[in-house]
This record gives sequence, C-alpha cells and structure tokens, in this order.
Amino acid sequence: MSREFAKIREQFIEQIGLVAQGEGMPRIAGRLMGLMVFDGKPRSFGELARELNVSRGSISTNARMLEERGFIERLGIAGDRQDYFQLAENPYEMLLKNAAARARKAEALIGRTADALAAEQTDITARIDEFQNFYKTIAASIDEAANSFRK
Repeated sequence: MSREFAKIREQFIEQIGLVAQGEGMPRIAGRLMGLMVFDGKPRSFGELARELNVSRGSISTNARMLEERGFIERLGIAGDRQDYFQLAENPYEMLLKNAAARARKAEALIGRTADALAAEQTDITARIDEFQNFYKTIAASIDEAANSFRK
C-alpha cells in the first residue's frame, strides 16, 4: 500500500469517526464503520483493535452497537475461534430503517401529548401537531430513501 493510499484511507476512517460523533454516536463506532466501508473485508476482533489502536473492549462495545443497527454482521471462519465482522449486506438501508423507526417513535411520543391536551388549548395543540407532522414527514422521507438502497 503506497504512502498516499494509506494516508487517504486513514483520513477517511477518521472523518467517518467525526461524522458519527456529530450524529451522536461514539467516534470509535464511526471509525469502525469507516474501516469496514473502506476495506470491505471480514476482520477479527484483534485486527480491528490493532488497526484502530483501541482496546478489544471498545471494539466489542462498538461492534455490538453497529451489529444491532444492521451495519455490520458477525461471522465465524472454520477452524478459527475468533469472531469476525464484515459490512452487512444492505448496511445503508438498515441505517435508514433505524432512523425512520426513531422518527416514528418521536412522532408517537409527541402525539400522546397532543391527545392528552384539552380541546380548548388550540394554540398549544396546533404547535404540537405541527411538530408531530414534522416527524411523520421525516419518517416517510427516510422510508423512501431506504427503499432506494433495497437490493
């Protein structure tokens, strides 16, 4: 691997870490995402820890989170007792589906408040209804985007 290629790879991994951190995820999870996207091949726990220069415990925590979100998947390799991880089959569709589910959850929570308000509180209800509609629109838009990634 050339020095220039290695530099581009390292910058990509770090930038994805910052993007993830900006979205409320751990930076390590983002770096792990960047590594999996860039390299595109299965990696063992130990390889991931060495490559990202973090503890195996940090890899375990963040890999579990990304696995639960459908971004990576765990696999075994015959004759090897280590766990390996690779990019999931449709990682971007799964990320979008999870984001849509979070938006629908927010919509439902806001809706319960609107339902609990008295009918004469129309100014409050109108603002809360608009807020609920915001999340409804976001969820629908994200669902549409997720469908574009469906294989």
